[in-house]
Amino acid sequence: MRYALVAAGLIVAATPAHADPRAAYVTMVLQAFAAKVECPGTDLVYQDLVQRAQDMHLPDGTTEQVRKAIAFLHTGGKMGEKQSDELMTEVAIATQSTDLDQRRQGMQTWCNDQKARLAGYIRSKE
Repeated sequence: MRYALVAAGLIVAATPAHADPRAAYVTMVLQAFAAKVECPGTDLVYQDLVQRAQDMHLPDGTTEQVRKAIAFLHTGGKMGEKQSDELMTEVAIATQSTDLDQRRQGMQTWCNDQKARLAGYIRSKE
């Protein structure tokens, strides 16, 4: 019995922790919107973000919920709509990590990194 518990503990410990797919998606969407606002000549490809959510098997409407949550948080409630507490927390955490990255790397480097990392979700304005 003791060995079974030890074996079960080792299996649980060896199983890699997976980040919540929605939290990762929230960060990606927030960074895409931030790139649109902060990086000159950058535009957002909204439909590709919707497609990515579908590819990640997130519920329909996730992109719009995230967009509304970002707008609500970043305008102090003047735009967008408040979403679930969990989603609002995910947006706040994504905002903090993005702000930290921007300060650490500098805006120009951050913008260049986003153009490479988010290719397909952001593009140069034509």
